Amino acid sequence: MTQEKTVGFVGLGNMGGRMTRRLVDAGFEVVGFDPRPGAAEAVGATPAADPAEVARRARVLLLSLPDSRVVEPVVRGTDGLLAGARPGTTIVDLSTASPSSTTALHAEAAEKGVRYLDAGISGGAAAAEKGTLTIMVGGSADALAEIGWALEPIAAHVHHMGAAGTGHTAKLLNNFLNAVSLAATAEVMVAGRKAGLDLPQLLDVLNSSSGVNFATQNRFPHIVRGDYLEGGLTGRLMTKDVGLYVDLVGRLGVPSLNAAGPLASFGLAESLGYGDEISNRVVDAIGDVSGSVRVHDQTEG
Repeated sequence: MTQEKTVGFVGLGNMGGRMTRRLVDAGFEVVGFDPRPGAAEAVGATPAADPAEVARRARVLLLSLPDSRVVEPVVRGTDGLLAGARPGTTIVDLSTASPSSTTALHAEAAEKGVRYLDAGISGGAAAAEKGTLTIMVGGSADALAEIGWALEPIAAHVHHMGAAGTGHTAKLLNNFLNAVSLAATAEVMVAGRKAGLDLPQLLDVLNSSSGVNFATQNRFPHIVRGDYLEGGLTGRLMTKDVGLYVDLVGRLGVPSLNAAGPLASFGLAESLGYGDEISNRVVDAIGDVSGSVRVHDQTEG
């Protein structure tokens, strides 16, 4: 396979590893870097010693990292992507990052002749595994069109949102709504259990009523059966995303009137030891302080 059709991938964790496997299974050569030994080989990628080597060996570079504090040294560092990238290379940042940091990285990359696309993703681990992610992209529309082949195995929907930073902005707005609906639905389900309601029936009611949301449709039908859909976004990362949202709307001059709920809910979960578990476990944290309630039949879960 030519270098032009080789993909570089930095960050091979929950999401990055699944996306890399999709690319490998689609027949692409993937050069991967992750600080964990064996991570690249585990998902079928050719390992690189550092991000600079990834950039030297591929012209399309994908990132899937926790936040801007991790992205910035990976891009700017002495062994980072810009140190190894040649003019004409395209960096596609699939991380959940601060739009202000992202915009600065766009400008720094452009000075080196490197194109930078911020590309927020949605759909979670299940969509990453199936290749049905939604991707929200900021930056050059021409650059996106040129590297679209690299996104085809991982995404069902790709939206060009506008200029640099708009992809990560859209991602934070989406993640905030996700956090609100998950935290609120968790609270409602615990209350429903304590009130003696049949929770699958309650979900049927909610899903045909005005309370319907992503959590009622896609999360809790599994959770009430004891399946927490392990492998997705952790509670700690959910708290981080809400914090990034609060920072964003503060910069925009928009009051953050509804952030207190998810911050309290996921903060509680973290304080009770669920921070590194899937964010769906927030329902257990709320259950813990409600009298050790579980919303599933524990003989099933």
